[in-house]
Amino acid sequence: MLRSRIPLQAVAVLFGIQVALLVKAEDNQTVLFDFSKPDSAEAWQTVNDGVMGGVSDGKVRITEKNLEFYGTLSLENNGGFASVRSKAAKMDLSKYDGLVFKVRGDGREYYLNLYVPTNQIAFSYRASFKTENDKWNEVTIPFKDLMATSFGRVVEKGKPLNPSNVESVGFLLADKKAGPFKLKVSWIKGTPKAGK
Repeated sequence: MLRSRIPLQAVAVLFGIQVALLVKAEDNQTVLFDFSKPDSAEAWQTVNDGVMGGVSDGKVRITEKNLEFYGTLSLENNGGFASVRSKAAKMDLSKYDGLVFKVRGDGREYYLNLYVPTNQIAFSYRASFKTENDKWNEVTIPFKDLMATSFGRVVEKGKPLNPSNVESVGFLLADKKAGPFKLKVSWIKGTPKAGK
């Protein structure tokens, strides 16, 4: 009996270690947004090119515990962008060095946008990421890779992002390709600074 129990005990110990390591790995990242509740979309809003006369139609909803950003991109009337962002709130991301998020896309290229209080119009810190059609991927973007932009153009001599000032997170599509789009987001997490 003893011989038959030892391997099982060893497996149990090994399994316990693996579970502990997985939990620790997950604990290294802090969930900033998850979309498990049906009303999660209420904390988000769309901003499309209609503010500049365009007719792109971007919408947001919760489907299967995911945030779904979807609609139709139009290039008419000098338009060409659709976006979704969390409603402004003090976030203070100073203890993180970047964000990681799980998305399922449509093969198009999107932008991660971070917003801070500013007097500049249409200003955000931005970095692009590519998606694979109908496939889940985890995307990690360090804060140092974000560029200061206004109206989609890089701001020369723009100051680096101060994570403590971030008040909104969002996603934007502006790939100059008219047609339907869909981006699902499962969660957004902060990646802690080294040694934290």
